[in-house]
Amino acid sequence: MKKIIWANLAVRALKEIYLYHKLVAGERIAIKIKSGIFTATRQLTNQPELGQFETSLEGLGEGHRFLVQENYKIIYKIVKEGILVTDLFDTRQEPKKMNDPNRLVNP
Repeated sequence: MKKIIWANLAVRALKEIYLYHKLVAGERIAIKIKSGIFTATRQLTNQPELGQFETSLEGLGEGHRFLVQENYKIIYKIVKEGILVTDLFDTRQEPKKMNDPNRLVNP
């Protein structure tokens, strides 16, 4: 069983997702979305290759994969220490924004 590790960028993205939904839809919905992301991520402990390869990050050569949970892509890669969640991305945005290092409001 692999361990789940969250990169700083992914943690910041999750916080932004939570705060956004708390503001526009209420805390109950924000918690539900955050819990759904955690539940989807936990699947990777036993099935690390469950996600598809993330083609927009192929140029990095690090084998990034993704899962989709509601409107969010959970970007991850398999590393020696376990599963590294590197980012969360709202699939309703322009895909090229995924590679923009300044896309998070509160980095």
